[in-house]
Amino acid sequence: MSDAKNSKKSVLNEVMERLATLTEEEMAEKQSAIESNLLTFANFLESELALLYINRNSEIPTEKIIRTSLDVGKGIVLPAYSESKHSITLLRVTDYDADLLTTEAGVLEPNPATCKKIPLDLIDIALIPGLAFDEKGGRVGFGEGFYNKLITKLPETTRKVSIAFEEQIVDAIQMDSRKYNVDIIITDKRTIFKI
Repeated sequence: MSDAKNSKKSVLNEVMERLATLTEEEMAEKQSAIESNLLTFANFLESELALLYINRNSEIPTEKIIRTSLDVGKGIVLPAYSESKHSITLLRVTDYDADLLTTEAGVLEPNPATCKKIPLDLIDIALIPGLAFDEKGGRVGFGEGFYNKLITKLPETTRKVSIAFEEQIVDAIQMDSRKYNVDIIITDKRTIFKI
């Protein structure tokens, strides 16, 4: 195993240990603070079209963020994943309940038959998932590479933002390349702008 993989595994273990100390009540309070911080963040408020994601596994739940954004009329785009092509298709969602379906893999995604495909260059702000982050915008994802590819294709003007519990912020993440960084991380306690 390479040094980078060992380092990422060590970072993930550290984050999981920290998160394990939190009670359900503490997690709920922190999640509520993160949602509020994102929904009142100037770049998010000003954006016309936001790329969000539906959480999987241990990511922070995003349903409330998506529903609240739709309720105020924000343009919302969600990803549909293609495992065979290892790519993401961006689809505009206007109704959380009507536009989403459960895939064969058991993942909730926008329905490609009813949702309009959106080009990358129309996205004003992109919410990028991750499991651990550092203050330089480094992130550790699930290792599938979907979002690393997406980050490099997004226009320079698109704000790349992640949401995280403060416990997911670590001193440093060894990155193969800083081109996969996010610009901003919003936690339950602060907003971190990439150094």
